[in-house]
Amino acid sequence: MTDVIDCEFTMQGDGPPLFLIHGIGAARNTWARALPVLTPHFTVVTYDLRGHGASPMPSGEFGLDELVADLERVRERTGFETAHFAGHSLGGMIGPAYALKYPDRVLSLGLLSTAAFRTEDDSAKVWGVVRAMEEKGIPQVLETLSDRWFTDGFIAAHPDVVRNRLKQVVETDPDVFLNVFRIYAGTEMAPWLHEVTAPSLVLTGEFDGGCNPRLNRLIDEALPNSELVILPDLKHSLLLEAGEVVAENILRFVRTLN
Repeated sequence: MTDVIDCEFTMQGDGPPLFLIHGIGAARNTWARALPVLTPHFTVVTYDLRGHGASPMPSGEFGLDELVADLERVRERTGFETAHFAGHSLGGMIGPAYALKYPDRVLSLGLLSTAAFRTEDDSAKVWGVVRAMEEKGIPQVLETLSDRWFTDGFIAAHPDVVRNRLKQVVETDPDVFLNVFRIYAGTEMAPWLHEVTAPSLVLTGEFDGGCNPRLNRLIDEALPNSELVILPDLKHSLLLEAGEVVAENILRFVRTLN
């Protein structure tokens, strides 16, 4: 039996519903730069994954199925029958998994900075990060992650944003953080992505190491109804660096469906 947690969520804006799903060790505030673009056109629902932000802690290990069940509970509580969904990183895996289970609920999908079709080498690298964190501790490995997440120019210009992001990770319960990182490392959408029929925006940064254009081209090819966007120069934390650009792409994509 899949356990379900009532996650904390925020609703703002006006228009058709859009659910936004954040990634590992983040919270709903990761969408702050995207919201001014989105809220005039959508009723935006942001929420904190279980054990993240203000949401309750899980009672033990959990998997992708539980994260999908949590999202369905948020949807039930908002009262929206159908909606648009977009997720970043791990959120870009939760969204398609949700669409696979609840296809009639999903008007469109955004797969932002996520990964599928990993080679053995790709998988070894991401599991290497997990193992390093398990052995050395999360704070000790974080500095290497900031270079993967942010461009050099952004790190130089906005050290406070980078510092706050790393602080957010360190303040996430380590068991929860490693649990979600293992889900991200161990999830392979390749076997079932072709069954996700919702119109899908596949978007990543040009220099995102783990969720790179090579993997995202394969995601785009597997999905029956999708569009691929590669944002120049950006790495993994494109919501914090260029959230408004991501939001503009989501808005443009949804408008093409009408």
